[in-house]
Amino acid sequence: MRPIRIVDLGRRGYAETLELQRRLCAERGSPDHGLEDILLLVEHEPVITLGRTTQPSSLPLTPEAITQRGVGVYEVERGGDVTWHGPGQLVGYPIVDLRRMREDLHWYLRSLEDALIDALESLGIPADRNPGYTGVWTAGRKIASIGVHVKRWVTLHGFALNVVNDLDGFELIVPCGIRQVVMTSVAAELGAAEAPGLLWARTREAVVASLGRALDREPLGNQPAASGVLLT
Repeated sequence: MRPIRIVDLGRRGYAETLELQRRLCAERGSPDHGLEDILLLVEHEPVITLGRTTQPSSLPLTPEAITQRGVGVYEVERGGDVTWHGPGQLVGYPIVDLRRMREDLHWYLRSLEDALIDALESLGIPADRNPGYTGVWTAGRKIASIGVHVKRWVTLHGFALNVVNDLDGFELIVPCGIRQVVMTSVAAELGAAEAPGLLWARTREAVVASLGRALDREPLGNQPAASGVLLT
């Protein structure tokens, strides 16, 4: 089983993490690279990202009005519509070479969904797909969003799992362009019996283990961030 290096960045701004993703993707795709597959884990400061298929109706407010509220707005190359990121949400960016797995983007998306479904079920949350949509749902509520991009079969962007985040941030948008969607989180589904820090750690470990199984990779260096130092 090939390794996948787990790099926990802690809490980071979106722009610097996007730059890091793009750099690692370019290096991973070069013929003489020495990189392993990598999973970047991060919490973002409040930000809204617009995927390639974002519709004007998905943004009830203008980008200028959103930024005035202290929330960044970024247009990016990933698939999908609009989404929100913020503290308490576990965001994962796999930088993996699909040429060493399977050159099939549909398979990769389904694998990410499988990993999150498996992780949630290990936490006691029944989860599944919603036909016609990308992402993960529980009892009709959306708990995780997925949007990816590939360059020379190397992936970037990834998934966002709501863990202990405030769900009010999604009120600024029409999440994933789906009208009447109800967003939820691990904390909301399990109730308030567990301390947020413990629930975060337990969810993080479940996601790392499940993603390793889904991609047939052995997680290495799987330590929570102390200071979130960026890769050099």
